Parts: sequence; C-alpha cells; structure tokens
Amino acid sequence: MARRDKYLGAELGILSVLHTWGRQLQFHPHVHCVVPAGGLRPDGLGWCPARSPTFFLPQIVLAARFRRRLQTALQAQPDSGQIAASVWRQKWVVDVPPVGSSEAALKYLSAYVYRTALSSQRIVADEDGHLTFKYKDSADQRWHTLRVLAQEFIRRFLQQVLPQGFERIRYYGWLSAATDTRWQRILALLNWTRPARPPQAPQPRPLCQHCGAHLFWVGRFIRGLP
Repeated sequence: MARRDKYLGAELGILSVLHTWGRQLQFHPHVHCVVPAGGLRPDGLGWCPARSPTFFLPQIVLAARFRRRLQTALQAQPDSGQIAASVWRQKWVVDVPPVGSSEAALKYLSAYVYRTALSSQRIVADEDGHLTFKYKDSADQRWHTLRVLAQEFIRRFLQQVLPQGFERIRYYGWLSAATDTRWQRILALLNWTRPARPPQAPQPRPLCQHCGAHLFWVGRFIRGLP
C-alpha cells in the first residue's frame, strides 16, 4: 500500500517484535511493529515523508488487506477448516497510532526482547504444589496476585518458549540487514550524521559493604570446569 502514489509512493522499513504472553502468562501471540513515518522512493533518489504527522496509511483499507492476505495464507494449510467462516466476514481492526520519535515505543518493546515472560521477582509464594505470582491489571493498573497449580504455571511459562527457527525480532524493507546500501542512501538524503557522544564522567570506585573503604581491582578469577 505504501508503494502506491496515492498513499506514500515509497518503500517502508519495518521493525517487528513478537510478543506471546499476556499479563497472567496466558498465551496471547501478537506482533508489535515500528514503522518510520516515511520511505525511500522505488528509484532510490528521494525520501518521501508522511503527508501528515497524525495520518500515515488508511487503517480501514489496511485492515481489509491484512485480513485478505492472512485468509489466503491460512486456507492453504491442511487444518484451515477449524477457523469459523464468520472470522473472515467481520471487520478487522489495524491500529496505526503515531508515536512521535518512537523512543517510548522502542523502550516498551525492548522489555520483551531481553527478558523472559516472567521475572523471579514477581513470584511471591511457592507452597503446597501451588505458585503465586504478581501481575498488573490493565483495567486499574494495580498489582494483583494469581495462584495456580505448579504444573499450570509451567505450562503457561513454556508456551512462551519459541520453537526452533523462530525469531523474536524481524526487519523488513530498507531496515533489513541485506539493504545496507539503501540505508546509507537514506542517511545521505536526510543529511544525517551520528551525534557525538557526550563525555562520560568517571565512575567512582565501589565501596566495601562492610567497612566502607574503597575497593581495588585485583584480577578476575576464571570459574573452573564442573
């Protein structure tokens, strides 16, 4: 759609992050996508920015296109009959909200890349074959506890382990690794240079937790074989 002149007339770059769990560790697979509000012209000679800071692509048309593409892909699978026909008749929703500089969106997504579905700090009790953990309710934004059987907790947790060959992060368009030439062209068109890093203040030497004196680095002890 973005390649069409009536919408943008350019190729997009897309960063997608797979997120499989809900707040209570239920299986809830979905994909977050961060799309720069602009693209590279097909001839590579110009950068096409979005025509409005609040509008990028028509969400109704995008939702219908996504539904049709997904239907075509799933109907080619042997178990496609398990999907009710009403799924393909109802209107789908594709939300394309503007996120400004995207710093907040990237910070939100980074939490799902470098951590597991549930940290050990959220486990509050393990007793009588049950496990209790904390979760934040999306309705009131308050912390609650959920107590489940240990086997149920393991089942929910293992649902979030990706099968072999699956990638949690994917790049498309001119953001993919194989398009370094187009990426360099975009930087040249935008006249962008990497800002200089501000000088970092020297870190103070750590203190001993017992006597309060400064610690000195002596060496590193390499752990031996088990």
